[in-house]
Amino acid sequence: QVQLVESGGGLVQAGGSLRLSCAASGRIYRRYIMGWFRQAPGKEREFVAAANWNSNTRYADSVKGRFTISRDNAKNTVYLQMNSLKPEDTAVYYCAADGATMLSNTPYDYDYWGQGTQVTVSS
Repeated sequence: QVQLVESGGGLVQAGGSLRLSCAASGRIYRRYIMGWFRQAPGKEREFVAAANWNSNTRYADSVKGRFTISRDNAKNTVYLQMNSLKPEDTAVYYCAADGATMLSNTPYDYDYWGQGTQVTVSS
């Protein structure tokens, strides 16, 4: 079993920055794909970013150039640096782990999920 715990969410003004962290524990393997998703009220969960153990990355078009995913394999931690935040980035952000090898952008491919952390961007 794998446990994922997110932290770092909060309230920020438009144009500001936040850094989310996700600490993994349990039977987590270095090869796992680590991803970030988000879900706004009344909307479906959507892909934000993913990274494999070798730091290859994939981003949603809506966050390219503003968000950066990174991982520290020694600490079993993945980060999401969010810059130039917009009100439409407001959502609950979830960390997820996938035992496959492809950088999937589909929530159904991910096996483990954290509890989520709220990010609110005010205009």
